[in-house]
Parts: sequence; structure tokens; C-alpha cells
Amino acid sequence: MHLGLFLLGTGSHIAGWRYPGALATFESLPRIAEIAAAAERAKFDLLFMGDNLYGDPHAHPSYTSRLEPLTMLAALAVTTQRIGLGATASTTYGDPFTVARAFASLDHISNGRAGWNAVTTANAVSAGNFGRAHPDHGARYAIAEEFIEVVRGLWDCWDDAALVADRSTGVFIDPGKVRALDHDGPYFRVAGPLNISRAPQGQPVILQAGGSAPGQRLAARTADVVFSVVADLNDAQRQYADFKMLVASHGRNPADVALLPGVMPVVGRTDREAFDTLATLQGYVNSTNALAMLSERLGSDMREFPLDGPVPDIALPDTYHSFARVMLGKARREGMTLRDLYNLTAAARGHWVLCGSARTVADTLELWFTSGAADGFNIMPPYLPGGFDAFIDGVIPLLVERGLFRAEYSGTTLRDHLGLARPARAGKFAEKIRGPVP
Repeated sequence: MHLGLFLLGTGSHIAGWRYPGALATFESLPRIAEIAAAAERAKFDLLFMGDNLYGDPHAHPSYTSRLEPLTMLAALAVTTQRIGLGATASTTYGDPFTVARAFASLDHISNGRAGWNAVTTANAVSAGNFGRAHPDHGARYAIAEEFIEVVRGLWDCWDDAALVADRSTGVFIDPGKVRALDHDGPYFRVAGPLNISRAPQGQPVILQAGGSAPGQRLAARTADVVFSVVADLNDAQRQYADFKMLVASHGRNPADVALLPGVMPVVGRTDREAFDTLATLQGYVNSTNALAMLSERLGSDMREFPLDGPVPDIALPDTYHSFARVMLGKARREGMTLRDLYNLTAAARGHWVLCGSARTVADTLELWFTSGAADGFNIMPPYLPGGFDAFIDGVIPLLVERGLFRAEYSGTTLRDHLGLARPARAGKFAEKIRGPVP
């Protein structure tokens, strides 16, 4: 199975930073480097950093006060050797040339370990920081389709052998092996080429997390790794089968796209100890912050409804579509109150919470992996470093012992870890590549 570490410095639990001994900052590079080193010692495929583009004192601490992801990962590229390094960059509020250049740079700095999480940026609050209107859901995905196409085209403007640096002839770059892109589309006009040679991986890995129908189609067409939101085995199996069929419908090998559900494992020496840890964490929850996060996820002000009443019947929002669908579906199936739902949101922001002994957690991950529900998991420790150490020290050895996870890295790049071939230049984007640059 593939394992990613979803890195939030204060832990995935909204109050994880309050746990005794827990890290209470996401701005300390030395502490983050220690966590990255631990993930690499455990042979994780990648370390992944999500992002947002606005500050909100009532939001999750790691999204309110944090280092910029690409800057941090560039630093971690120097302190690590093998683990993949993935970061979020917005297709709505970024620009293709800058994103292509930044991730190509990270791939060079890390010797082939970069991954780009292409997101459309759901929350409209971000628009105020960029002086523009927030596009609706459909428009955001139309923009993303073209954005990703342009970025991948820019990554392919250089041949592998374009950088010659021949001292005897004085030729530094072979101009016949560097091509302009000359993209002119509905949303972007980009001449290219990039001013950086082809990345060590050929193209950095594409990560995505879209859960809506347009998001699933985009991921099926373009992604190498997809992060999913599921909390029920049967639902996960159904989503897995449907998504793999969608990948095949785009002419791709379903095995070339890894589907990784997010999971917050609370691991103890016994099941009872794990549940006591979760109870302690839940005891720190501030209802104001939890309700604010739930309101953001569901796109409605949940403070208007009684906490101990049923979860109200609201329409799916235009923002966090997959989170809302999973959370509302679970609430209706299980007859949750609004208080139950906000507790779940505080625990893992709508992701799956897996609580138990190391053996219980390993057994559950094995069941999901072997029964067609996942290709691996995006691990979201409730607090750091202790919550992650418990997973590494207790669960990883059991997975290795059962032949479900690697004991050592067999390659050096993120593509190697994922079992993906290095793409030849241009590929299906060849029709976008024009003549050589003069």
C-alpha cells in the first residue's frame, strides 16, 4: 500500500496542539524537519501539505498560522533524501507559468521528489486577497482543466538532452530541443518555454482531491494520486470501483492512479487507551471553533440550529462538496445530532477517524486495502509528534510484517515510490508544442 503523511503542524485534530507534549506551532522548521525525518525513516511515499489562502483566527490552527508550503518543502528537500514532497497550489488564484516553474524547481532541488496538489480553492473568502471575484464551481473546474494542461505543456517544452553545456563547442543549450508552448485558450495565454530545464521526474507528480463530479472527472483524466474523503467501508469500495472505471474511460490504466482516503488514526497500546486519548482530545474542543469549521464545510451557518437536534436537511454547497456529501450522508445514515457531527468535524475535519490499538488499526487498514476500498492512505496524525510516533512505532511494523508495506525504498523519486514510469517528453500534450525557440 502507499502511505502519505498529511502534515499539519498542530495536528489534524482542531485541538491537537493542546495534548500534553504536542507541537503547538506550524512555523518551526526544525520541528517540522524532525517529523519529515520520522516519516522518511518509516518509508512513507510522500509528505503532503495542504494549504489555504486566507487567515481566519477561528479556523484550524495549522491553516491560520503556517509557513508557505513550497518554501517549507524546498527546505525539507535538503534535510531529507527519499520521501516525496507534495504541496497545494491553486488553479484559481495562481498562474500556470509560476506554478510550473516552482514545482519544476522543487523537483530539481529534491532530485525528483516533487508533487503538485492541484486545487480549485473552494472558499470564496480567498478572493478578497487577490482582488477578483470567486468563480462558481463549474467555472473553477473549467479553469483547472486548462491550467493543468498548460502546466504540463510547460514542463514538456524542454527535451531531456536540451542542456548541453559543451565547453569545447561553446554550446550551452541546444535551441532545437527547447520549444515554445504558444498556448492560447479560453482562460490563459502562455508563450513559454520555462526558464528551467526538464524536471528529473520528467513531470512532477499530480495530486488531486476533488470529490464532486467535475472534480472526479478532472482527477481521472490528469491525476497520479487522488486523496478521497470516505468514512464507511462499503461507500469506499463503491467509490473506488466507480473511480477506477472513470480512469479507464479516459484511456488510462487504473493502476496508474492511486486512491488514498484520508484517515486520522488514534493509536494506543490497547483499544481502551486509544479511545481514552480520543476522549481527551475531544474534551479540548471549543464548540465555537468546531461550529465555525462545520459551517465552513457545509456552506451554511450551523449556529442557527440546536446542537442536540437532528442534522438539518441542507443542500450540498458550492464549496467543500465532497466533505459535505460524506458528512451529511453519514449523519443521516447513523441518525446523528448536530453535536455528533460537529464532534466528528473537530476530530478530523470530516475525514475518517480510526481509533484502536496498533493491531486494530493495522487490521482495518489491511481490510480496506485488500477488499478494493483503497490503494493506500493519507495519514493525518491527531497531534504531533506523539500521535504520529504511535502510528509509526505500532502500525508500520505490522504492515511490513504482513507484506503490505515496504521495509525499504526501492527507488529514489516519488514516481518510483508510486510505481509510475517517467513520462516521455510531450506525450499527449505534444499537439500544444510549437517549433523550436530561436
